[in-house]
Amino acid sequence: MRTDTTTRSVRNLGILAHVDAGKTTVTERFLFLTGATHKRGEVHDGTTVTDFDPQERDRGITIFAAAVSCDWAGHRINLIDTPGHVDFSDEVERSLRVLDGAVAVFDAVAGVEPQSETVWRQADRHGVPRLAFVNKLDRAGAELDGAVESIRTRLGTVPLPVQLPIGREDGFTGVVDLVRMRAYVWADGADTYADLPVPDELRDEAGHRRRRLEETVAELHPGALEEFCERNALSEDVLTAALRDLTLSGEAVVVLCGSAYRNRGVEPLLDAVVAYLPAPSDMPPVRGEVPADPEAPFTALAFKVNATATGRMTYLRVYAGTIGKGDTVLDTTAGRTERIARILRVQADRATEVDTARAGDIVAVVGPKSARAGATLCAPDAPVVLEPPTTADPVVSVAVEARRSTDTGRLATALARMTEEDPSLVVRSDPETGQTVLSGLGELHLEVAVEKLRRDRGLEVTVGRPQVAYRETVTKGVTGLLYRHVKQDGGAGQFAHVVIDVEPTENGEEFAFRSAVTGGRVPQEYVRAVEAGCRDALVEGPLGGHPVTGVRVTLTDGATHPKDSSEMAFRTAGRFALREALRASVMTLLEPVAEVTVTVPAESVGSVLGDLAARRGRVTDSTTRSGTAVVSATVPLAELFGYASRLRGRTQGRGTFTTRPAGYEALRG
Repeated sequence: MRTDTTTRSVRNLGILAHVDAGKTTVTERFLFLTGATHKRGEVHDGTTVTDFDPQERDRGITIFAAAVSCDWAGHRINLIDTPGHVDFSDEVERSLRVLDGAVAVFDAVAGVEPQSETVWRQADRHGVPRLAFVNKLDRAGAELDGAVESIRTRLGTVPLPVQLPIGREDGFTGVVDLVRMRAYVWADGADTYADLPVPDELRDEAGHRRRRLEETVAELHPGALEEFCERNALSEDVLTAALRDLTLSGEAVVVLCGSAYRNRGVEPLLDAVVAYLPAPSDMPPVRGEVPADPEAPFTALAFKVNATATGRMTYLRVYAGTIGKGDTVLDTTAGRTERIARILRVQADRATEVDTARAGDIVAVVGPKSARAGATLCAPDAPVVLEPPTTADPVVSVAVEARRSTDTGRLATALARMTEEDPSLVVRSDPETGQTVLSGLGELHLEVAVEKLRRDRGLEVTVGRPQVAYRETVTKGVTGLLYRHVKQDGGAGQFAHVVIDVEPTENGEEFAFRSAVTGGRVPQEYVRAVEAGCRDALVEGPLGGHPVTGVRVTLTDGATHPKDSSEMAFRTAGRFALREALRASVMTLLEPVAEVTVTVPAESVGSVLGDLAARRGRVTDSTTRSGTAVVSATVPLAELFGYASRLRGRTQGRGTFTTRPAGYEALRG
């Protein structure tokens, strides 16, 4: 495979973390230390580059993934600061789809938190190599070893700490680099560190930890094992190369530490990004077998769209080839050609125009009118389709309508633009009430969307009470259900005869279908049509018209007519047969549930437990440490609306909670 050497000096990475772990502060320090900005942005002051949206600054959290670029040690770093709140996990999903590496940020006091685990699993699915950065070592109760142990136990990976903190909590001043065996110390207010010998009082501990690092690496890496057996030690070069190999393979994760807010530990983290995370050419070809070659035919994936009243910006990850202003590309998803009018290198809400973009680049383009997130743009003479990022199913809905009837058309246009920008938002019309229903991934997700309608579009809207998305499933099925579809209305008729069994699936499968028909009584093309018809029937269940999940259908028999049978007839038969079977089965309503982690003062835990029980919550764990109680529970999502204000009231404003989706469970009484 031919690759251009310039791709070796590019790093495309994301910053991943639980909300409030400090990932936006890490991003801001990256930009400041690399010279991309000339002033440190602070979340609490509302002066950050990446959290530029007014809602992000008002709420103090990242809502929208923001792309920025900077240069460090001769390398271009394209960086995406991702949201940490569970309601915006789809932004993380779309970002991970186009990234080569990531830095996962953890709070040194809390360790691995629920959303940390969620984004880690998302990165696992995409095969994205990661570094871990244990942040906030200057906080009271901060402990590197405890955070590292939580990475080992909760994430199921092998952590490789390559640093030792110098000082504890408020006295944290620097780190010992266990690879180089040097001390990096930051003076108060300094923008860079002093490179010093390891302090005498830490020399023994640093030597012990370096030895443990060498032994762990040697167990995992054949090349390191060979040198370790020969020399009973690892050289700096061999250890560095082995750490990089283990990072790229995902067998282990290098762990660094610091305090981004106090600007301590960030430069070594930048060095680690360059040393250990992959270049585009290190990654295997994306699906479609597209190599990271600037000379290959152009191929890119659109992962984000900003649709404004003045035009559309489409964010692209260029996987192969080179694109220039004025070039024509093919949108294989929409089946139409588009012209690239401008190419922009984006710095959050600012952009610099460039003439070309090459393999490995992350840029925004102006010109494509129909490209959506997940679309493949490629050279017209070399069509290819890349796998799009997955989109989670919405779980919460609200009815929205314009307060003034004259704004109804503007509301429809604004909602259409919002769903272009955020595919996890779904807009539909309720067939019974005629209301416009907006669905999303959580209460906060919908709050942000509605506020965007008001602020950005200037619309006055009325919003209904949130409603959750229920599902239906089979608890006891039926066997031998026979359905005959016969239709004769002049000309060719329709005939299909099917016999099906219906039962619950196992292992959480949403739908399974198989044919047990023998003797060719139902040809294979008709079997596929029956399966398609069954999938059609899953859209609405018999209990309340909710989607049906967890169903296994077996086609056991059937019959055809020499003239009147067709794929359409068998698809129709499959649809009506499964509808009848579901009505005859024992069905159960499922509701979405969330894993809730509540952190409260110990004296408030009784009140919190009582409130969770009243919300049909099932407590799964409860621990107390240093006067603070942490309660984990599984709670129906419908019971969590308004929980934030209730929790603040019960704990005098000192309680906090986080949630993450935990699937569906049978509706509890």
